Amino acid sequence: MSLIYLDNNATTKVDPQVLEAMLPYFKEEYANPSSVYEFAKRSNHAVREARGVIKDFYNARDEKEIIFTSCGSESANTAIRGVLNMNKNKRHIITTKVEHPCVLNLYRALEKEGYRVDYIGVNSNGELDLEQLKEAIDEDTALVSVMYANNETGVVFPIKKISEIIKSKNPETKFYVDAVQVTGKLAIDVQDLGVDLMGISGHKFHAPKGIGALYVNSKTLITPLIIGGHQERGKRAGTENVAGIVGFGAACEISSKSLHEDCIWVSTLKQRFYMALTDALKKSGRTEIGRTNGPSVLNPGKTLNLCLSGIDGQTLLLMLDGKNICISAGSACRSHEAEPSHVLTAMGLTADEARSSIRISFSRMNTADEAVDAANIIASCIEILANEVAK
Repeated sequence: MSLIYLDNNATTKVDPQVLEAMLPYFKEEYANPSSVYEFAKRSNHAVREARGVIKDFYNARDEKEIIFTSCGSESANTAIRGVLNMNKNKRHIITTKVEHPCVLNLYRALEKEGYRVDYIGVNSNGELDLEQLKEAIDEDTALVSVMYANNETGVVFPIKKISEIIKSKNPETKFYVDAVQVTGKLAIDVQDLGVDLMGISGHKFHAPKGIGALYVNSKTLITPLIIGGHQERGKRAGTENVAGIVGFGAACEISSKSLHEDCIWVSTLKQRFYMALTDALKKSGRTEIGRTNGPSVLNPGKTLNLCLSGIDGQTLLLMLDGKNICISAGSACRSHEAEPSHVLTAMGLTADEARSSIRISFSRMNTADEAVDAANIIASCIEILANEVAK
């Protein structure tokens, strides 16, 4: 059976048009963009052109507000440590209990370095406790970090409202947003949102792995995480990944033309998958799928997280892998850890319920047939596992 890939929150397939745009910068236009000769100037121009496209895609004021990085994790570390290094007199920082490990583990490291940290909770639907956030902000708060959408559940946080809460409590507090999971899925206007810094990654929306970016508004000062050469106006040393940057820009151009249609399509796929799974399970005598962890299936979005009571998620994944179906049980960055999902336990699930949960995530490259076929195969595997448990 052909591969059915439904783990698009982990990574996405590179768009053929993106790859085509990148290829010349592997073969003919391979010069270092920092060199002075004409050959290098073409690479430099490609970087500048892509930066302009990305600036427009996120409605930044100036191309200088876009800093290229290697990934979302580097963007987060650069933003958070960069802000704190510029505000050493402030020792209070805030994040949520459901952040991606690149933020959560950094905050834990900062806590060991003496920072006072508040971790804001969520309710059973994964929605952020905004009152707790408001109460936590004080005159010593240097930074608040909140993801735009959760990578495990698909819950979208009200970033503009959060920004307003932060600035009303302490206008000097900086606001970093991890927007990795929403780029290419929602229209993002950094000026309207009121964010100070925002991290993005190419491989989550059909650009290649190894390229990311950090938006830093012109009023926010940071120190570099990587020190060396003059690249990125001294904010990120290292020879630019020209092909990756070109691919990132191409992905933004493609997404800007089809964003609305893509959003409708992935939401449709999610709903078709859920209906097919429900129907198949009913035929096998299982009347309930189990709990939906996060937004309603009817809500727009690409992510579906299901708690399958009595079914071990990892065992199900292994069965599906043997049938060429790729889904996950949570964040790819935590896939080898034995502990249950910190996101799901923060929502009130027990450890057993968290381990019984699976994540299915769609992209515009998935087909309706893939969604239905995967649902039927998953249902058959659930039936086998349920019968084994019942023995």
